[in-house]
Amino acid sequence: MHELLFALAASTSAPLAAPTPAPVPPPVREATPEDRYSTIAYDPTEDAASQLEVKLKSLAISGKKLLIIMGANWCHDSAALANMLDSARFVGMITQNYEVLFVDVGVPQRGKGRNLDIAKRFGVKKIKGTPTVLVVSPEGKLLNSKKDAASWRNAASRDEDAVYRYFAEFTPA
Repeated sequence: MHELLFALAASTSAPLAAPTPAPVPPPVREATPEDRYSTIAYDPTEDAASQLEVKLKSLAISGKKLLIIMGANWCHDSAALANMLDSARFVGMITQNYEVLFVDVGVPQRGKGRNLDIAKRFGVKKIKGTPTVLVVSPEGKLLNSKKDAASWRNAASRDEDAVYRYFAEFTPA
């Protein structure tokens, strides 16, 4: 009896539709050289002063140094450094040795600066170019010289190996 019902059902039913294939994700776009000059690391809406206080308290516990990267999303050198520090090559070494704070400074060269009081707190009176990199001790003292801090405004043209060694082997000036 079951065989008869099965045969009857098979003869009267429409053929089963082929299963709908799973959607294919769009192809992954290969990174271009221009991508290294694009970032959102420097958020102009963040309360950088409050973030700094949290980071400084964290240093007391972790014993790490603090990298304060004072830059802007519009600046290709700032973007290049942010992307380098966030790359697979750097991220392990950076997180092992440093807390990192990206601070948006606006356009201080044109009188439209933001968060410049953070640089002044560490003795850097003026941001002449971006990025400006401050290396701060667990005790909250600036470890690199003001001249060295300002020298990073050519970050995009620096050799990646040299940048890695700088941060991996950092010793106070």
